[in-house]
Amino acid sequence: MKKEEKEIKAGLEVHQQLDTNKLFCKCPSILRNDNPAFQISRKLHAVPGESGEVDVAVEYEVGKEREFIYQGYDTTCLVELDESPPELINKDALIIGLHVALLLNCEILPITQIMRKTVIDGSNTSGFQRTTLIARNGWIETGSGRIRIDNISLEEDAARIIGKENNKRIFRLDRLGIPLIEIGTAPDIKNAEQCKEAALYIGDILRSCKVKRGIGTIRQDVNISIKAHPRVEIKGFQDVRMFIPVINNEIKRQEDNLANLKKTGKFIGEVRNALPNGETEFLRPMPGVARMYPETDLPLLKISREIINEAKRTLPKLRQEIRKELSKIGLKEHEIKILLKQNKLEDFEFLSEIINEPRFIFKVLIEIPNEISAKENKTLSEIENILTIDIIERIASVVKNNKISVDNVKHFMEEIVKGKSFEEAIKTDKIDANELESEIAKLVKEKPGLSINAYMGLVMQKFKGKISGKEANEILNKLIK
Repeated sequence: MKKEEKEIKAGLEVHQQLDTNKLFCKCPSILRNDNPAFQISRKLHAVPGESGEVDVAVEYEVGKEREFIYQGYDTTCLVELDESPPELINKDALIIGLHVALLLNCEILPITQIMRKTVIDGSNTSGFQRTTLIARNGWIETGSGRIRIDNISLEEDAARIIGKENNKRIFRLDRLGIPLIEIGTAPDIKNAEQCKEAALYIGDILRSCKVKRGIGTIRQDVNISIKAHPRVEIKGFQDVRMFIPVINNEIKRQEDNLANLKKTGKFIGEVRNALPNGETEFLRPMPGVARMYPETDLPLLKISREIINEAKRTLPKLRQEIRKELSKIGLKEHEIKILLKQNKLEDFEFLSEIINEPRFIFKVLIEIPNEISAKENKTLSEIENILTIDIIERIASVVKNNKISVDNVKHFMEEIVKGKSFEEAIKTDKIDANELESEIAKLVKEKPGLSINAYMGLVMQKFKGKISGKEANEILNKLIK
């Protein structure tokens, strides 16, 4: 621990969306940007729990007398509206959850209960979130020591808030029910730097599995306290770089609280929101501890030996292992980073089975589409919709079979983007060898004294798509000698 860092007691919670259909129905996990098809309105009502008491956080929210508007689409079902019982848990999401659990050295629970977790901010139509513990007692290693993984759960994501109008909150139901994996560490984190390291390591494991990518697909919370101060939960970490400034600012805030305790009186734990400037703001009091109860519409979840074995058979490699393997076969560090960032690893491996040329595969999969995108003033997404993996597979096959040369691949891909069919684009008008040599000799005579490279440029421009660089080089060397 660095001298300037204060020792803390902290734990990390990571919530990551999985790339499958929704957790308790078959609706697609896609966010919509078009106008909603319908909307409904509801209000929050406080109901005493089994203890006969109303949760303090619930009571706080009810006092705001808010109205919640929920907007839905043709991809919204009755489960999301809380008008129909949930379906059995999504097996694909369960397998991904087990992948994460195995990579975090956890024990998998053979039988577990799906629970309802009380939600008080209106982001769930039912007033609760379904969640189930699937693994526990794992660990990761950091430079400052081991951090235990207390729990791994699968749960539903909440509806996304899209607007606030006076006392109304407007939510979209497209996000509600998207599978989330929740990873909770023990309070073993001792300083801000270790918290950042743990978040990066867990994030790397998640990205090795089938998870969604992009802003909003991962959310990280930190529970933190210094000695003699109540626990504070900080939500809203989107950028790992903000962990250190936010945590250090929170330590200072808690120190000030303790210093002013005589003036302010007793203070309680609270939930705060992380701000982009490294500060935090109050959200609500810390909820009561007993906020979960069994889901009565679903049976116990049995994670059979067969499902666990399936998860082990399909366990993905860690990204750090993948980086080493890609480096060994000749890819540069920045190329590996691009390949993983653009989620092209699966396509890269698929093409490698066709032609064992890593640099060529990277070129047709990443470099050339980006160059064409800039040249044709089209988005990369538009280019990739034309140059699909099927098209690139066919190009790799004809290159392997020497039907087209590597030098001409970019030209052929450009022709496809311009609207030609695959067959039209790779069609080359074969030139008689003697005629070709005669044409090149004429070009050299017209422009005497140039370098080989200069002549090569002129030849390739003139015979674009009809001659390989190797052929041109051989003829030029022969003529100039």
